[in-house]
Amino acid sequence: MRGKRRKKLTGSMMLLMLLTLLLPVWIGIPSAHAAEKSGAVYVIPVDKPIEQGLGKFMERGFKEAEKMNAGLIILDINTPGGRVDTADALGTMIKDSPIETLAFVRGDAASAGSFLALNADKIVMSPGSMIGAAAMVDSTGKHVDDPKLVAYWTSKMEGAAQKSGRDGDIAAGMADVNMVVEMPEINKTKQKGEIIALSAEDALKVGYADHISDTPEEAAAWLGYSQENVFKLERTAAENISTFLTNPIVMTILLFLGIAGVIIELIVPGFGVPGIVGIVCFVLYFSGNYIAGFAGAETWVLFTVGLVMMILEMFIPSFGILGILGSIALVAGVVRAAYDTSDAFVSLGIAFGAALVVIAIIAVVFKDRGIWNRFILSDKLSADRGYSSAAERKELIGLQGISLTPLRPAGTAMFDGERVDVVTDGAFIPVDTPIIVIKAEGSRIVVQQALPV
Repeated sequence: MRGKRRKKLTGSMMLLMLLTLLLPVWIGIPSAHAAEKSGAVYVIPVDKPIEQGLGKFMERGFKEAEKMNAGLIILDINTPGGRVDTADALGTMIKDSPIETLAFVRGDAASAGSFLALNADKIVMSPGSMIGAAAMVDSTGKHVDDPKLVAYWTSKMEGAAQKSGRDGDIAAGMADVNMVVEMPEINKTKQKGEIIALSAEDALKVGYADHISDTPEEAAAWLGYSQENVFKLERTAAENISTFLTNPIVMTILLFLGIAGVIIELIVPGFGVPGIVGIVCFVLYFSGNYIAGFAGAETWVLFTVGLVMMILEMFIPSFGILGILGSIALVAGVVRAAYDTSDAFVSLGIAFGAALVVIAIIAVVFKDRGIWNRFILSDKLSADRGYSSAAERKELIGLQGISLTPLRPAGTAMFDGERVDVVTDGAFIPVDTPIIVIKAEGSRIVVQQALPV
């Protein structure tokens, strides 16, 4: 009996010792994502509409990440989407990057934002975030009905999802309102007319999120990167200024001040301030779009040529040809410099209409100083300045005579034996009627019928 207890006790002790020896080894075995990976973590904010400005910002981030030999690029996404062509180019850049990429969806990865996320190697979402709603819309927010465009964008979304082993039908359902998609993992079915938009929890269940974390740093740690070696791409001062200047409201104000200032300086010269303000506003408009990547050098050329032509039109008779060509060049420069052509036309139309009102008011207030005075004879040929176009007959005023001809209203009358051409104030006076002179303006003698005494 005692021998059996001793054997049992010895076996238990040996098992305990074995577990004690193996515990450090077991604890030290890293999981697939817990292993410490080398290389810095480079975070690139994707928190603006997807257009050329954001594209250039992201391109700069990827280049800097490669220069510093980063191990992981995190796209910190919270965007409503944007241009399909820009998203397509950025998706290719993300997919082809030699550095591991992770999309951290902080808020909304909507529309083209979901496409960028799907091109990353991994997707981590924060609680309360969303991915999807990628149907193509026009500038008014209406769904695009062009079958070719929809098919193109749907295939892009589907291909990006399948690249990472995700269900391509769900990505297609994010882009095509006419598809029916079964999602048994979350007990939902997308019907025609609907668009798929997944919460973080649903995205995790259907495989459109690999993990849920609160911060990019936690997402990096989940992949095995140190949280102490995290860098964030910051926008430069020029990029921040460009973002402000390319705001549609700010662009409209700049165009309004530019048009009004330049034209006021042209038609009412001598002030200087309107012209300076106008030119500065145009420079800010083109500079903001140039830094953002919307405008090229050709926009500056078009604007300068157009402005010079309009100035020349004020002094060189061209039957309006220079003015028309100048206006076309100016409009072309403004529109080409903008991110969206339709938005540029709207901003230009509003600015031009408001500028015309201000210009009209200035023209009326300063009518005596306008440029039109250079082309109009302003000197009056009046008697007090030594001019006389005909002999004044002031001595005839009040003189009575008789009509020699019917006055209808012009005719001839006799005054103290002198025949004089006269005119009535509109009344008919028969021949041989007594008349009296009431006004004498140069050679114009005005009479009326004399009243009997």
